[in-house]
Amino acid sequence: MSMPSVEDKLEKLKISLPDIAAPAANYVPYTISGNQVFISGQICKWNGEMQFSGKVGREFSIDEAKQAARICGLNIIYHLKDACSGDLNRVKTCLKLNVFINSIEQFNQQPEVANGVSDLMIDIFGEAGKHARSAVSVLSLPSNSAIEVDACFEIK
Repeated sequence: MSMPSVEDKLEKLKISLPDIAAPAANYVPYTISGNQVFISGQICKWNGEMQFSGKVGREFSIDEAKQAARICGLNIIYHLKDACSGDLNRVKTCLKLNVFINSIEQFNQQPEVANGVSDLMIDIFGEAGKHARSAVSVLSLPSNSAIEVDACFEIK
């Protein structure tokens, strides 16, 4: 019996990928070097509209920030799928996530917020979704996004 495809998992989890606009500055959405795909930082826009603009700990709760991180992750998966010529089954492993949190100064629950995107990767890719991670607060992010995430994957 064959393993379910990543697309089957997405369907079973009722996960749809967003429509993505072109980058807003002088960069590309991803680069490929050998068998590694580096995904540029993704903010919490869904189909071109900002969903979470502001500071975690002031405008947004931990649960809302986790939702924002999940949206960033879905944007990453969209670009990863493009990098894999439409075949997410080519993903061997999620190597690293960097999660940036636009938060108030006293905020110290970065790991919990980052779980919003980490859990998504494991839900979609299973064991291959387990990754190294950094989760840090920052003073501000592009478009006043609450969260930004970049990623590195190994592909077949």
